[in-house]
Amino acid sequence: MDNKDIKLELLAPAGDLEKFKTAITYGADAVYFGGEMFSLRAGAGNLSIDEIKEGMEFAHKHGAKGYMTLNIYAHNEDIEPLREYISEIKDLGIDAYIVSDPGVIALIQEQIPKAEIHLSTQANTTNYVTAYFWAAHGVKRIVAAREMSLKELSVMSRALPQGTDVEAFVHGAMCISYSGRCLLSNFMAGRDANQGACTHPCRWKYSLVEEQRPGEYYPIEEDERGSYIMNSRDLCMIDKIPDLVNSGVTSFKIEGRMKSMYYVATVVSAYRAAIDDYLANPNYYVYNPKHFKELCKASHREFTHGFYYNKPTDKDQNYITSDYTRDYSFIGLVRNHDEASGLTTVEQRNKFSVGDTVEIFGPRTPYYEETITEMYNEEGELIESAPHPQQILKIRFNKVPGEGFIMRKKK
Repeated sequence: MDNKDIKLELLAPAGDLEKFKTAITYGADAVYFGGEMFSLRAGAGNLSIDEIKEGMEFAHKHGAKGYMTLNIYAHNEDIEPLREYISEIKDLGIDAYIVSDPGVIALIQEQIPKAEIHLSTQANTTNYVTAYFWAAHGVKRIVAAREMSLKELSVMSRALPQGTDVEAFVHGAMCISYSGRCLLSNFMAGRDANQGACTHPCRWKYSLVEEQRPGEYYPIEEDERGSYIMNSRDLCMIDKIPDLVNSGVTSFKIEGRMKSMYYVATVVSAYRAAIDDYLANPNYYVYNPKHFKELCKASHREFTHGFYYNKPTDKDQNYITSDYTRDYSFIGLVRNHDEASGLTTVEQRNKFSVGDTVEIFGPRTPYYEETITEMYNEEGELIESAPHPQQILKIRFNKVPGEGFIMRKKK
């Protein structure tokens, strides 16, 4: 196989403008984002119209693309506001719209006839007939349901007409409900997951109580802490890139519009390096475990391959806890360097002190270690620690990091 014939896209989440730019800077070929309305991640920062314009200009300047999520299931009262919103965003240079509701597709095509439509995973596409139906109605990309296996994806991708591609999730949180179509949040907290306000009750701790015996909790728990009976492990496919390619997936999607900028940079960097390794020599590609180790420096749960090889079993659930593993702290973001003084400006994100050994990494740049020996505050005063959020610091490094490089510290 000639690597020139392989076109893979690394698609990253952008919960706000900072994450949008970070994802592209750290190697994403495209980002997906929501506006302030009609997106299924109301809890993310999301982008205003001015921010979308700025983000799209940034993406195109760097040879990347931006896809906007308009993937709510609209109610009658949403139609006119949505029609007005589309008219406001139609000239912002958005490369594609991620949609699940056929009515919303119609509204977009009504005002933007040449719009590229990507069918959201929320549309539950699990077979080649359905995928072909959507392609015949102008959809250019199918975002596969998370419940599909690699074998099923292979059949679907081969059945699609030329010019229609397949996108699939490769990393991030797995929803316990079918293709994310969950009613638990609405029922238990009055917040609709299909309107972008999910409270994630699948991560809560549950016990079993019989109706006539209030207060008597039946022992379904794994131990005394209770049982997280709907708590899936996180998806991770960084070790299975050739299998994804052979299935016909061309866009590798990372979940996480509500995750931090540090998470986006770390995960995108790891997948970028792994994909580049593959593209450099597809026929003789060997998975490098160091990319997985880098990945684990972002917060995560235990990992699973999801539905790709078989239907998940109890081994793909975590019944003990819904907590994340957080072995590293994001402590600083490099802003600039002053040649005259030899000091680098850093924006603090979590506390660190003189004497700490930290890791520094940047776009397509492996991490290296530095020990903090000299640090000043904005007033130029020598200080021993940086405890204040987003404090501006001046630090002397042995090796000068680039602008936008990230500092982290092992806990």
